[in-house]
Amino acid sequence: MDQQKQYQALTDEYQGLQTELTTIVTARQKLESQYTENKSVHKEFSGLADDAIIYKLVGPVLLKQDATEAKSTVDGRLDYIEKEM
Repeated sequence: MDQQKQYQALTDEYQGLQTELTTIVTARQKLESQYTENKSVHKEFSGLADDAIIYKLVGPVLLKQDATEAKSTVDGRLDYIEKEM
C-alpha cells in the first residue's frame, strides 16, 4: 500500500510539472511572437523619414500618433519582453 501511495504522489507531481512546463512554453512562445512583431515595427520605424505620419490601430480605427511616442512605446515593449524572456 505504501508503494502505491508513493507512486500516486510521484505521478501527481509529474503531471503537475508537465502542466507547469506547458504553461511556461506557451508563455515563452507568446513573448517570442510579440518580440518578433515589435522588432519588425522597430525596423520599419528606423527607415521612416522624420516627418512621416504614424497611425496606431485602436479597435477598428486608425488614430494618428506622435512618432516619438510610437518609437518610445515600441522600444519600451522590446525592453520589457527581453527582460521577461
